[in-house]
Amino acid sequence: MILAAPLAAPHIDTGDTAWLLAATALVLLMTPGLALFYGGMVRTKSVLNMLMMSFVSIALVTVVWLVAGYSLAFGDDAFGGLIGGLKHAGMAGIGPDSVQGTVPTILFATFQLTFAIITAALISGAIADRAKFGAWLVFVPLWALLVYVPVAHWVWGPGGWILDSLGALDFAGGLPVEVTSGASGLALCLVLGPRLGFKKDAMRPHNLPMVMLGAGLLWFGWFGFNAGSALGANGLAAAAFLNTLTAGCTGLLGWLFVEQRRDGHPTTLGAASGAVAGLVAITPSCGSVSLLGALVVGLAAGLVCSYAVSWKFKLNYDDSLDVVGVHLVGGVIGTVLIGVFATESMTGGAEGLLYGGGLGQLGRQLVAVVAVGAYAFAVTYGIGKLIDRVIGLRADEEQEQTGLDLTVHAETAYDHGVLGHGAPVSSSVPSAQKVQAQA
Repeated sequence: MILAAPLAAPHIDTGDTAWLLAATALVLLMTPGLALFYGGMVRTKSVLNMLMMSFVSIALVTVVWLVAGYSLAFGDDAFGGLIGGLKHAGMAGIGPDSVQGTVPTILFATFQLTFAIITAALISGAIADRAKFGAWLVFVPLWALLVYVPVAHWVWGPGGWILDSLGALDFAGGLPVEVTSGASGLALCLVLGPRLGFKKDAMRPHNLPMVMLGAGLLWFGWFGFNAGSALGANGLAAAAFLNTLTAGCTGLLGWLFVEQRRDGHPTTLGAASGAVAGLVAITPSCGSVSLLGALVVGLAAGLVCSYAVSWKFKLNYDDSLDVVGVHLVGGVIGTVLIGVFATESMTGGAEGLLYGGGLGQLGRQLVAVVAVGAYAFAVTYGIGKLIDRVIGLRADEEQEQTGLDLTVHAETAYDHGVLGHGAPVSSSVPSAQKVQAQA
């Protein structure tokens, strides 16, 4: 009789831990990268406000996550696959020696925190130029607790219904990050209404080099986002890394192809947007598809999202910086195509339609997308309406026309130093002269 070997006790692997430490820093860097990406896309009068919405999200979500978010998302299931418990509220019971897989639990919690941070920050792009900053400070913690945390539990938490009951796959965040941010951005667009001058005034990006720099930082950080989700320095992380690079490239090329055929010229904004679209789409599927699948997923996102960003003009919702067109649409593409391109060698079991898996996995992916998108939209719409009723969500007309940088933050991103006949511009509280100069 052969005796079964005893199960190895959980232990911390130094190689896995070192990689996850690096990956966590990479993902955190994505939020400042997003700030630059968004900041370059808005007009000069709202640059600093855009940067602030991303940076303040780091602080707000961190507090929420440490107090209750981590426990509710990754604690033992407490309500039929819908939410975790509060056993680890305030990070109780988690110390340096606590282990999650082969890495310290405290590191795993921090890694997951960086996902929550950038997801909240992504939504700000949909409401650029017109949301009250004070309302944003209220919205972010409420949204993190009521939308992001439950969806993270459904998809990744122990006992979460999408993972355990439905069997849908999402390696690195197509559902909790991309679909929730896109659907939530759409909801807030509808609550706020369009910007002044929407479809009438030119609202071009003011600084395309800043956009490209932000996109580069996002792409750099995305390797930590996707390859880090393997939670180890292993072959799966390497495959996710290469798939991420590949899909970003084909997304970029697909977007430029559409621009060339449709408009007659490829643009830098298109290159940046296409790369991001490809990276969005490969996020859920990087740990499920082969290299061929990654090529197709990225290309599909680049092609489709390049058209999706114009839907707002036909459907009359003002998604300022195309969160819906890139993150919602790209996230749906990447999540659904798992049901087509998933390979057993990557997933360890599940296969997509193209590899003989039938329609089952594709159906599960579709159900997950619809459920998460509907939930995120409905709850965000409710949060937005509540905040609007209590303190007001939209900046007033004068603030929007003058610019939120000057009227909210008492600063300007670009100060040329002189007014009129050489009089220096004061750097103190805004004056009527400075308002005129900014306009």
